[in-house]
Amino acid sequence: MDYQAMANNLLNPPVLFFFLGMGVILFKSDLRLTDGVSKFLSLYLLFAIGFKGGHELFHSPFQEEHLLTLISCMFMAFFIPIYSFFIFRLKLDYHNSAALAGSFGSISAVTFVTAGAFLHNLGYEYQGFIVAGMALMESPAIVIAVILDRLAGQKDKGGESIQWKKLLHEAFFSSSVYILIGSLIVGYLSGESGWNTTKPFTEDIFKGLLSFFLLDKGIDAAKQMKDLKNTGVFLILSSLVIMVINALIGIALVKIIKMPLGDSLMFVVLCASASYIAVPAAMKDSIPEANPSMYLTVALSIVFPINIIFGIPLYFQILKELAGV
Repeated sequence: MDYQAMANNLLNPPVLFFFLGMGVILFKSDLRLTDGVSKFLSLYLLFAIGFKGGHELFHSPFQEEHLLTLISCMFMAFFIPIYSFFIFRLKLDYHNSAALAGSFGSISAVTFVTAGAFLHNLGYEYQGFIVAGMALMESPAIVIAVILDRLAGQKDKGGESIQWKKLLHEAFFSSSVYILIGSLIVGYLSGESGWNTTKPFTEDIFKGLLSFFLLDKGIDAAKQMKDLKNTGVFLILSSLVIMVINALIGIALVKIIKMPLGDSLMFVVLCASASYIAVPAAMKDSIPEANPSMYLTVALSIVFPINIIFGIPLYFQILKELAGV
């Protein structure tokens, strides 16, 4: 284990600001970010990720490895919510199981950018097509979760049908998906001149705004942690098991495809993360019977902090050893 890499990750400003945010609740500070500021920071991060990914795609010729990676992203986006649904169904009702499955099947963009900052600090980079893979992974899980919920509810009298138009629109044209894919396309089409024009906004101030956003997420995570005692041991353990399984499958796919080290870490992070922004927003309308405190607590107070504190350096070390670096 590279303890130096783990220590460097813990001392990375964005991660430290996450802890600082948790301290807001612990020490009962009155520091708060308004919903508007939080939304702006979220959209900014997605914009910056997408634009940088588009710029990288402009310089990177498409290769067979890229196609295999994108296929793997799609596979995980469909596979994870299906198998995790049945794990949660061992103890939970189908509404909450479906919402949780959707959360694990989708991705956390903030975990992704934190991993990108970790790589940058170590002198590694990732290619732009991984951002396209992230865009492909975010939406399918929402659709799969609602389908699982409706199929499980068919046995109940008066089971609700799927409103396909509304569901697909929410899944593929929500603000997070739209700004990510749109920025990716704009970054690609504008090329080097577009990158030079926006670089002060998309890169130079990126880490500062990421730190501010993680401060906000630290506050939210600490708020949700009080609900951990209500989730039960089964939910906590099953969530950890699913996170580990997803990371191991991701590592296996990386080994098969033979991705470069930077791309490998970003792919595994996508597989092991859980959505606490896009999926909860969709579940609120599509599966209102599910308890938001349950899937929000799992994604924000269990999976997210474990990944950014321990998961990212651990995945990196495993991938380095597999690559013989």
